Amino acid sequence: MCRSIKTLRPPAQPEEATEEEIRAAALQYVRKVSGFRAPAAHNREVFDRAVEAVAGATADLLGNLEVRGAPARRAS
Repeated sequence: MCRSIKTLRPPAQPEEATEEEIRAAALQYVRKVSGFRAPAAHNREVFDRAVEAVAGATADLLGNLEVRGAPARRAS
């Protein structure tokens, strides 16, 4: 897998991942899977949709993971 994608959950990261960190990880993932660092103009829309979908799935995953031994999350 892409070595530049860092773990975004505790205890690897002391606080919740930011939207920017989640999007950066999603971008790295889509780049790796597609084989394109930057897509051609005719692929830009599908590339961007993929980044947004992966970012959304990542945010959902991080928001719902139960990490044992981590401090309880505060209700927002």
